Amino acid sequence: MSAPIIHFEVLGKDDAALHDFYRSMFGWEIDTNNPFGYGFVMPASSGIAGGIGKAQDGPGHVTVYAQVDDVEKALEKAQSLGGKTIAPAMDMGGGTIIGLFADPEGHIFGVVSPGGQ
Repeated sequence: MSAPIIHFEVLGKDDAALHDFYRSMFGWEIDTNNPFGYGFVMPASSGIAGGIGKAQDGPGHVTVYAQVDDVEKALEKAQSLGGKTIAPAMDMGGGTIIGLFADPEGHIFGVVSPGGQ
């Protein structure tokens, strides 16, 4: 796969309740030891990393992120194919850049260029 899925995100109204739900549902270890209380989910021997947190606006959503070399170019390509940029390239620290686009039917999808590469 040329752009593998490397991260998922579950955002909702009550992040603490979501943390408890997914801990109980799947036995995930969720690390909220950060200033935002964002719950980082590290993969086991297989699988992908993820995050569970509070939605900024609205009821919440689930997003998957594909790894790309250049987030800005990926967002431009999505627009050229009929998509729409939802969140421009953002530096998340440590060299990690993320962005969000909507496909032509409005489904939101993330792209990420991880730091340390």
